[in-house]
Amino acid sequence: MPLQELKRLQAVNRFLKLETSRQEELDNIVKLAAEICQTPIALITILDESYTYVKHSTGTKVELIPREQTFCNHVLPAKQTLEVPDTLVDGRFVNLPLVTGDSKIRFYAGTPLSTHDGHNIGTLCVLDQEPRQLTDQQKLMLEILSRQIIHILEFEFSVNILKAQYVEARNSENKLRSFFESSESIHLLIGPEMEVLAHNKSFYDFVNKMYGVKIQIGMKAIDYVHHLYVYDFIKNFNLALIGTPIKHERLLDYGVAGSIWCHITYNPAYDREGNIIGISFNVSNINERKHHEQKILQQNQALRKIAYFQSHGLRKPVASILGLMNIVKMDGYGHNEESLTMMEAATMELDDMIHKIVSSTHLLDDEITINNDFTYPEMPVA
Repeated sequence: MPLQELKRLQAVNRFLKLETSRQEELDNIVKLAAEICQTPIALITILDESYTYVKHSTGTKVELIPREQTFCNHVLPAKQTLEVPDTLVDGRFVNLPLVTGDSKIRFYAGTPLSTHDGHNIGTLCVLDQEPRQLTDQQKLMLEILSRQIIHILEFEFSVNILKAQYVEARNSENKLRSFFESSESIHLLIGPEMEVLAHNKSFYDFVNKMYGVKIQIGMKAIDYVHHLYVYDFIKNFNLALIGTPIKHERLLDYGVAGSIWCHITYNPAYDREGNIIGISFNVSNINERKHHEQKILQQNQALRKIAYFQSHGLRKPVASILGLMNIVKMDGYGHNEESLTMMEAATMELDDMIHKIVSSTHLLDDEITINNDFTYPEMPVA
């Protein structure tokens, strides 16, 4: 199959599947064509590889005809209006079922429906059971109506594409918004003048709780920054605004409300053309991770302490006991009060060391309370 025909069939498939809201308008064009040409039958057809589909009609209820059995099949390659004044004297059509059958078609005139990129997808045609010939004015009107039909179809196709893109964009937006709102972290899009462009529920709840304000788009984000962190916030904001991402971790102290470890980021926000339109500001609670790190640090310190006891503290009393045992052995295991007293002291020292080791190992099992429910008493920015 030629490449051009493949491209034409792709265009045909687009319009065959097209759902249009202008059905009545297309029906009226068909009726107008029949009236202008003074014929009882008028059709809008679309032709694929095998069939001629009657999409709109007046004067007939036919909906589908094999392509090779139709007059329209000869219009597509001609790319201009085809008129058959009398089918019985035209060898191309004299044996068509539409001519020899019950329809008894004697007259046909059709003009192609040509898309903006030059593909003939079908026809606007008129038919009669009596021979006739159109005037130049009637042919011109038929061609004008065919262009109006293709304008409607292409417009409706474009509208459907826009609708589909809109639905897809809304679905993507809803998914993103769902993720955005379900996050316990603060997410904020801030404009170049520090105005709030977008925010999630966590930020809204924070501002409402701490300031009694229902945050709205356009309000100044700087108004809800803790006064101790305003300087750093402005510095990091300006760096991000010129394209430098900033991220750091910080322990924020809120007095009686407690303290919290936060992971804070300032990232440039870009539009489709790559221009910076503001910054993306995000704050996450990392208390749990920091407390785990603290626990691991304490465990490592306890292990180092145990290792020290084992390598230094235990060596001295063990050496003393072994030396005293050797003296007793050399004395023939006789009673040696002084040696036994010294052995007792060394044993007590060893016992004390063992207690210290046991005490140190308790650090490995200590549980550290983690404040996972911290709810940002002030806006944690730095």
